[in-house]
Amino acid sequence: MFWLRMTSCLLSLLFPLVSSIMATDQPAGCKIRITDKGLEMLKSETEKFVEEELSNISMPEMRGTEGRFQYTITDVKITELNLTHADLQFIPEVGLMFDVQNSSISLSFHRRILYWFFYDTGNINASAEGVNINTALNLIRDDQGRLKINNITCDAKVSKMRAKFSGTLGRVYDFLASFLTTGMRFLLNQKICPALNHAALVHVNSMLETIPVRTEVDQYIGIDYSLINDPIVTSQSLDMNFRGMFFDLSDPNDTLANYAVDPVIREYDRMVYLALSEFFFDSGMFSYYRAGIFQIHIVNEKMPKDLEMLLRTTYFGTIMMLNPALVEAPLSLQLAVNSPPKTSIKTSGATVVMTATVKVMVLPPGQPPVQLSSMTMESKFNAKVSMKGKRLAVHADLRRFKIFSNQSALESLALIPLQAPLKTMLQMSVVPLINNWTKRGVQIPLADGMDFIEEVVEYHNGFIVIGANLHFNKGLREMISGANQTETNM
Repeated sequence: MFWLRMTSCLLSLLFPLVSSIMATDQPAGCKIRITDKGLEMLKSETEKFVEEELSNISMPEMRGTEGRFQYTITDVKITELNLTHADLQFIPEVGLMFDVQNSSISLSFHRRILYWFFYDTGNINASAEGVNINTALNLIRDDQGRLKINNITCDAKVSKMRAKFSGTLGRVYDFLASFLTTGMRFLLNQKICPALNHAALVHVNSMLETIPVRTEVDQYIGIDYSLINDPIVTSQSLDMNFRGMFFDLSDPNDTLANYAVDPVIREYDRMVYLALSEFFFDSGMFSYYRAGIFQIHIVNEKMPKDLEMLLRTTYFGTIMMLNPALVEAPLSLQLAVNSPPKTSIKTSGATVVMTATVKVMVLPPGQPPVQLSSMTMESKFNAKVSMKGKRLAVHADLRRFKIFSNQSALESLALIPLQAPLKTMLQMSVVPLINNWTKRGVQIPLADGMDFIEEVVEYHNGFIVIGANLHFNKGLREMISGANQTETNM
């Protein structure tokens, strides 16, 4: 009994560990790498954002007595920041570091001073020099699989501060300057880090929450972009591994297992890289297949006249044997993909193989359809991947096509004349059906306001890699404001 309890206890301890290892070992369907070149472009936006955040620092009123002087300092405002030596870089195994060295801050505040019986008011212009700020952001995967700033470490120091008085008694109480600026420098040191902490943990995280994690693509399928592990940070890049899996909205739990090759990104020359495995595309095809959209019924005006005539000629004998009265009845083709299409990615390009059942039907007026024949159609498509902004699209072109009878080898020979017109029908009906869904594209997990430009697509064995540069069509402040507006509307 003792050993049974011990075994049960060990299993209960090991099961979460094993489950965690299995979860992190799963291949990624989608990977994104942001390089130091991309970070360099983000630096200017970060500087503007930090300047705006520090400009909004609220300083308390200062009042007191120094010798025979009674003073009150109010309306403290930061009028200008000069982040002359700012840097944004990766911290391996941690996240990002924003570092400011030897910069300056200009301030103004209002004074009210009583000296003996003299009362004086006026403005004071001050400058903080030798401003050094070192901020480290720790990036993690949160419980929803979203990129998040987990914590922030900040160290800020203002080396010295100068103030210049104006007004009637300006020269008389210049000696107050050192006293007041010492207090102001102390307060400023205490305010910088809390302001940046709030900016990162609240504002930036709210923007990260707008990046799609599990979202609808259209009325049939959705996509899961949850991170499968914490981001991997090196001195050169930030790598994020996403599940990259589509799912049927009507049955989200009916998903495809990922046995594909894990994508590998080796380059650092571009600002950003997107890698997609065969699983990414297969899960999309699987989800559309489960949703039942790979079906088409060609009848009446949708049926090309030359194809209809050829079908009547081919199946004239069959119709006469069934019922001569059906010779003039309308014919139809019912096409249904009978298994999820399969993607293959090689260095030469990407292809999609699709197998479908094609039924030739005669439609007696007022009666159920009568099947004349059933055949299997095997087709292979070239798939061209492209990016527009932050939407990924695929365009298919028919590469190979063949049909054979499901009933007999002899009938397969009789179907040879149908090969060409059925191929034309496929190009006119089925290929547009596929492209109608894939050309719309799917958004990749980037924040609103960031787009891919100058993309280059490379095909590898089992995956593709898209290298691109980044374009900001919104500033970081505008991106964050948009995120906050979205939360308010919700």
